[in-house]
Amino acid sequence: MNPAFVNYKLFLMKKISLFIELTRLEKPVGFMLLFWPCMWGLTLGYNFENGISQFVYYSFLFFSGSVLMRSAGCIINDIADKDFDKKVLRTKNRPIAAEKISVKLSLVIAILLCLIAFIVLINFNYLTIILAMVSMPFAFIYPFMKRFTYWPQLFLGITFNYGLILGWTSVIGEINFIPIVFYIGAIFWTLGYDTIYGYQDIKDDEIIGVKSTSIKFKNNPKKFLFVCYLIFSTSLIILGILKNFSMIYFVLLAFVFFHLFIFQIKNLKIYEQTSCLKKFKSNNFFGLILFFTILLERLV
Repeated sequence: MNPAFVNYKLFLMKKISLFIELTRLEKPVGFMLLFWPCMWGLTLGYNFENGISQFVYYSFLFFSGSVLMRSAGCIINDIADKDFDKKVLRTKNRPIAAEKISVKLSLVIAILLCLIAFIVLINFNYLTIILAMVSMPFAFIYPFMKRFTYWPQLFLGITFNYGLILGWTSVIGEINFIPIVFYIGAIFWTLGYDTIYGYQDIKDDEIIGVKSTSIKFKNNPKKFLFVCYLIFSTSLIILGILKNFSMIYFVLLAFVFFHLFIFQIKNLKIYEQTSCLKKFKSNNFFGLILFFTILLERLV
């Protein structure tokens, strides 16, 4: 085999590997947690009597947008946190913190990802496009919140669950009380699971001086998580009442509540990184459970 070709292949594989590491594509739970609220809103509003072709098409668009925007968000986050990341054991080897790639080139990649995401976005109706553009500042403000407030996870919740509104408006074309109730509840879902995620770095974060709900509520973590998940659970019950859902929906919610209150909260050990990471990652499965709960109710 031609040595030049082999060297080029190795060079290309290294660049691809660096891109995957930069955008954290090897950790799909991040973009799935962005994707599930989109699917909740889409499934809640979609008229399945018209067939499923548009549902499948919009699902693909939302998935693509979630991957692209989460990838761009990771880059912006790492640019903002490069000096902090160098001091945290779990993040010190991230490409920007480890200087495997320049800030300038990283920013160019983030902009390109946003441009591709915009091409995906323009396939939706005007209201959805406008609402998505309005949400953009939140996505880029979040990385800086940990410097000023103990509530950066709240800003993440506002950002990560905005797709729920977009999923609804993409097929309904307007906003009403129903998706707003669901959206507010979902913000507290994210507030809970990202607080769990934050306990992985709590020792380093306290040393370097960044803020989080993980630090703020470190003495009563389970009480705080209980309140967050209680608000989210209440929004799901209100949603079922407003939509006049059948008993099937409320029975399936029992599995949803079991996951939140027993698996995530009761068994959580905040000073064990593996426990925190396991509970955090389980929210991907939770998103799937809730998606099928809503989908089954809409189809029966």
